Parts: sequence; C-alpha cells; structure tokens
Amino acid sequence: FDPLLIESKTAATVVLMLSSPEEEVLAKACDSLYKFASKGDENKVTLLSLGAVERLYKLISHEVPIVRRNAIMVFGIMASNSGVKKLLRELDVTNSLISQLAPEEDAVIHEFATLCLAHMAVEYTTKEQIFEQGGLEPLIRLLDSPDPDVKKNSLECIYLLVQDFQSRAAVRALNVIPPLLELLKSEYPVIQLLALKTLEVISKDRETVVILGENKGLECLLKILETNEFSDLHVEALAVLGNCLKDVHTLQLIQQTGGLKKLLSFVGVSAAPDIQKNAAKAIAKAAYDSENRKILNEEEVEKCLINLLEIDNDGVKVAASQAISAMCENLASKRACGLQGIPQLVQLLSSDNEEVKEAAVTALANLTAASPSNASAVAEAAGIEPLVNTLKAQRDGAIANAATVLTNLAMQEPFRAAIQSCGIMSALAEPLRSTNSQVQSKAAFAVAAFGCDADARTELRNAGGLGPLVELLCSKNTEVRRNACWAVMVCASDELAAVELCTLGALDILEEINLSIERKNSFSEAALEKLLDNNLPQKYSRMGYLSSSNIITDGFYDCGQIKPGMKFLSLEKLRTQELTDRRAIIFINAKPPEDLPLSYSRVHHLVFHTSFLIPESISGLLVVMLFLLLAYFQGIYLLKWKGKKEEEKSKEVIHITSEVPGEINLENSHWLPPPDFILLDYIKDASKTILPLTTTRKQVVALAQFVADKMGGPIERYKLHDFSWELHISEIEFELKCNVVPIGKVKKGTFYHRALLFKVIADRIGVACSLVRGEYNRAWNEVKLVDDSPQGIAGLLLPPQAYIVDLMFEPGFLIKQGSAEADQYTRI
Repeated sequence: FDPLLIESKTAATVVLMLSSPEEEVLAKACDSLYKFASKGDENKVTLLSLGAVERLYKLISHEVPIVRRNAIMVFGIMASNSGVKKLLRELDVTNSLISQLAPEEDAVIHEFATLCLAHMAVEYTTKEQIFEQGGLEPLIRLLDSPDPDVKKNSLECIYLLVQDFQSRAAVRALNVIPPLLELLKSEYPVIQLLALKTLEVISKDRETVVILGENKGLECLLKILETNEFSDLHVEALAVLGNCLKDVHTLQLIQQTGGLKKLLSFVGVSAAPDIQKNAAKAIAKAAYDSENRKILNEEEVEKCLINLLEIDNDGVKVAASQAISAMCENLASKRACGLQGIPQLVQLLSSDNEEVKEAAVTALANLTAASPSNASAVAEAAGIEPLVNTLKAQRDGAIANAATVLTNLAMQEPFRAAIQSCGIMSALAEPLRSTNSQVQSKAAFAVAAFGCDADARTELRNAGGLGPLVELLCSKNTEVRRNACWAVMVCASDELAAVELCTLGALDILEEINLSIERKNSFSEAALEKLLDNNLPQKYSRMGYLSSSNIITDGFYDCGQIKPGMKFLSLEKLRTQELTDRRAIIFINAKPPEDLPLSYSRVHHLVFHTSFLIPESISGLLVVMLFLLLAYFQGIYLLKWKGKKEEEKSKEVIHITSEVPGEINLENSHWLPPPDFILLDYIKDASKTILPLTTTRKQVVALAQFVADKMGGPIERYKLHDFSWELHISEIEFELKCNVVPIGKVKKGTFYHRALLFKVIADRIGVACSLVRGEYNRAWNEVKLVDDSPQGIAGLLLPPQAYIVDLMFEPGFLIKQGSAEADQYTRI
C-alpha cells in the first residue's frame, strides 16, 4: 500500500488517530495533541470532552518508547486541569506512571511522569495511592537526576506527599536528607526553595532534626543566611532553623559552634519584616522548652525581641510579643523583658490591629504573673487605662488576658484602687456575658479580685453584672464554675448584692451544685454560706437556723419554712398579698426615722399603719389628713392632691423641700416597713435593766423572763393547748388588713415568737445566742455559758456548755442541750 499523507485541522480527527495500529501515526498524533494542549486550559477541556484521556491511558504503557514518551507528555501537560485530574484518579493511572520512573526510562518520560504525579498529588487520595504503591523510593532516587526539570517535579511531588505524617517517616527511612541538602546548592532558585520547604515540613519531627545535624545541615542553613545572594531563601531557611531550635541538643550544638550568635546578629541587622517575623517565630518555638529558654537567655535573646517590638510591622510585633510570652517562663528572662519591654508592650495595647493587641496583652499577662515588680512596671507605664479598654476588644484572647493582667495588678492595693477608679466592674459586665469559657473564667476571677471593695460591688450591681455572674454558676466548665462561685462569695459580702443574687436564683443553683459530688467545690459551699449570712430572712426560712454570729437587724422577717421549689418573696411583695389564714409574717424594724423628734416619729408610725388599718371602702381623706400632720412636723408643705371621687384609689402628693423640689408619686415609691416603736421600747428597757447585769448567765435569765412577760407570761405545760395565740395573731392580721405583723404587736406569743424576740433583743445588747426552728411552731434559743469552777480549784476555766433557754414554761430556766428535758422542750 502506498503511503498516504493526511493533513488534519481538527482535534477530533487526531483523537481518533490514537486508535490507529500504526506506531508512527500514534507518535505523531500524541505529539500534535501535546502542542494543542500546551496552548491553554480551554484546549485541555476540549480534549477531555473528545475522550482523549482514555485513549492516551492505553498508550502510556505502549511497547514503543516514542509512543509511550509522547503519550506521557500529553498526560503531564493535561493533568493541571481539575477535570482531567478527576478522570485520571478514576482510571487509577498512578501505578502506571510510577512504573515509568524506572532508571532505564528516558529523561523526558521521567520529567512528564513526575509532572503528572505532582499535579495529582494535591489530592489526599492520590497521595495515599502513591505512598501505598511505592512511589516515594523512585521519586527520591530522581532527586539525583541530571535533568533539572526531573529534579524539580520529583521534589514538588515529595513536598506534597510529606504533608502527611506517614510519608514523613517513610522519606526519613529512605534517607532523603542528603539529596535535599545537595539540592540547596542548585543553580536554580525554584529547586532551592522547594528543597527548603520540604525540609521545613519534615524537620517538624525530632528524628529528622537529628539526622539533619549529623549531615551538617545546620551549617548549610546558616551559610544561606550569611549569603546576601540567597536573600530570597532567608525566610524559608529561618523556618527550618526554627524547627531545629526546638531540640535541646541541636540548640546546644548551634550555640557551641557560634551559630546562635550569628543568627541573632543576622536578625538584628536585617531590615526585612518577613525575616524578622520568622526569626521571632523560631525563638518562640524554641522557648517552649525550659532548657532552651536557659540557653536563649544566656545569649540575651530578650534584647533582640524587645528591639523587634519597635519595628513598624504588625506581623513582627505579633511574633516578638509571642516570643516574649514564651520566654517569660524563665525567671531571668521575665526580669529582663520586664525592665525594658513592658513600656513597648503597653503602647501596643492602643494598636488598631486586634491581633497585635492580643499578642501584647498576652505577653503582659505572662510577665506580671507572680511578679509584683513587673506589675508595678505596667502601672508606671500608664498601662491601667489601656488594659481596662482592652476588655472591650474584639478578640476573646485579648479580653481574657486583659482581665488576667488587671487581676495580677490588683494584688497590690494602690493599683487596685487605681483600676477601680477606671470603672473596672462596669467593664467586666460584658465579658461575663461572653460565650467563650476562657473569657468567662478570667472575668469571674477578676470580679472576685476586685469585689472585696464595697464600691466595686455596688458598681457591678448597678452595671447589671450580677445576672450573668449567676448564669456562670450553671457552666459545665469546672474552672468557670469555680471562679463564678468565688466571685459570688465575694459579692455576697454586700447585703444588697446578696439579696439581688438570691432574687436571681443563685441560692437554688448553689444548693444544686453542692448536692453534686462532681460539680461542687470549696467556693460553692462558702458562697452559699455567705449568701445566706447576708440574707438572714432567707437563711432562716431555708435552713431554720441562725448562729450567734448572724445578727438580726432591722428589716428581718420570719415567713416560716419555705417549701422546696417555692420562690422566696420579699417583704414588700408579701405585704401586698391578700389576707389569708396562713401563718403570719413577723417582721423586725426598731429603727426610728432619722433626725426627727419623737412626736414626728409617732405620726410617721401612724401614717404608715394606715396602709394596714383603712378598709377599701373608706375614702382616702383620712390618709391625706395624716400626711398633712406628718408634713407639719417635717416642715414639708403639701401642695397638690388629686382625687375627685371616693372610689378613686390613686393619690398624688407633691412634697417641696428647701433642698430638692419635686413630685413624688406615693403609689410608685419604694415601700418601707413602718418602725415598730413597741419593739424599740423593749430594746431600750432591756438595755437599761438587763445590760448592766454582771454575768452573761444573769443576762440570759433576765432576758428570758423579760421576753416571756411581753409575750403572755409563763404557761403551764399541760395548759399549752389552751393558750390561744393563734386567735390573737389572727386579730392583729385582721386589724392591720395584712399578713405582715410587727413583732411588737404580738402580746400572746408561742415558741417561735418568743425565740425570735429573744434573739432580736439579745443581738442588740450583746448576748450571744442562736435561733433554731423546730417542727410544729417550735423554735428555741441556744446559748453557751461557762459554768463556775468546782470548789477548791481556783482559777480553773471550764469549757462552755450549751443550754436551751426556756421561754415558755419556766422562763429563764436553762436546759442542758442533749438532755431529756431539752428534747421535751424542742419536740411535741
């Protein structure tokens, strides 16, 4: 058959020619397709759609070398397209390509086979296939190829493969370090760069670092840094050195050979921000080991880092700050950085870059930890206000560390006062609401540190910080929950804060925490106790016990034992409830209106009692008349009263004083319990007659008789059921039209009325006693008294004995605790 010369102008025709049985046709068709694919990605897509990839796949194992070579060339150039790569993975071409890396194959085949593998190795599945099919060994062998393109493609493929840890271990076993170090001497920068990037990845493993040192790789890296011609490689070389410096033995070796001084000197004179940044990162990596920190401190690395803080580049500032943070674990470094670095770090707190701000405040947190001198340096550098402002930063790390620094400063009283003057508690209210557990923990800890001051607690309460603090008690994070309990314990020292915390549900949460073995902590128990100690009405209602240190003050009320799950109500809310047949609420208020004559006090008492006395059907005229009388004594003139009909219950009274003119709506004003003048008289009488007695025992007996006398006198035990105290209390409630009864109005009181009155008066005259609630309206007082010394033993001091005070049957009789008589008195 005579030869036929065909000229084709369409790719489709050439693709069809790939099925020809003639070797020359196949070779020329592949060559033509290679040129076509090289012109652009669009042409690769065209060939993919024409089915060229499947036909070429059959040719890469062709027995004729030129056909095989040209087919692989097309594959190598087309593999950069994502669609082609996907199809090549489906065809599983990796094994065929690896087989073409044999030493006897042509360099062109090596070049394009490795190029194709490099394109495909971007995907994890292909990496795994190359590893499992033994592709690493021929790729490493090709690093010694005389062809630079083969070296470059093989090296790129290895670089992609070692991103996976199993490949890193494999290349180490295949002795990849020597050829990589040899490639650092290549005349082609791209090969040098790829070699350094590969070294950076594999040097993350300590074993590789050791091998690198044995092959004099460290000297090679330092030489690159010393050579100005290799300035484009300095960043990558530093990255490799940074990994090497993490190993103690390697760092010691570099120090002994003078390489560490050269490195720090190089960083000092370099003006390239990338080099400075990577150098700081290398130091930070090394500084995570204690022995390394010691070596770096000997070389005065702190000076280098402090100088980097002044570089006008945010990346350098961040890296230097992070390195200082790491070096602070060494005490000598902490002192060195503190002396010179703190002013620069404080300045960085005002940076517009949030990452810089976070890195700087983190360094300050580490510098001031357990270091009063560094804390003082922060304050002297005017760092308090910027730190408080940092609590409003956008990054959680900055907020958490700012709270830490401020807490470290708060250990010194002058700084704590200065920080409080900047409104620290108001600033902490928002971090307490954060969803980040680290921020929550540090903010709660800061509240605990600053909450020891009464003004600070008030500021937090006014800023609405108690609500989120209570929510943190429910945190599942142990540290957050612990610090929140601590903060609640501190804030509960303030009575108003304690009441609000209880209102927000802190008591219920703390009780639940303390029931859990896993969740409770030392602060949760202390917080619960502190809350109750500063909210005695609720403590007595929940616990049924007030110790001798729990002093009953004005405003206390006994609403009985609260049932589990029920909400504890304030006295003001209890006052507004409709009259019921339930147990009366007994309240204590012996505080007369301040700076007023007695005549006014009596009128004030009468006016407030009208809220109890006046029935709904009676006009408000009587109330207004009483307020006129009150205004006369106080020097306040009634200017305005609105009320046209008897049925209207709203009354508006305007009081004008010489200091503050204004209008006060009586209905919306905060209700205060009226003073109990009868109780006030009781306390005055007891102070005159009982307080002068010479011994505590005599005072206890006299007070018991006094209380019993005011509450209906002694009662014979067998006639206790005839003592109609319930009817008496009901009459008072009906008289006042209210469930709240002042204790002074109770003239026939049973166990719990008498025990409460005894405790109230005893606390006022300085007689230590406790109040215990029993069942079925029983309550009693316990006192501790020292018995007289036995005869003939002068000066013997006996331990105090606990007694229960009889207020019902034989007032003043002291019953020894634990005796049968005590059991009979406290139980039915």
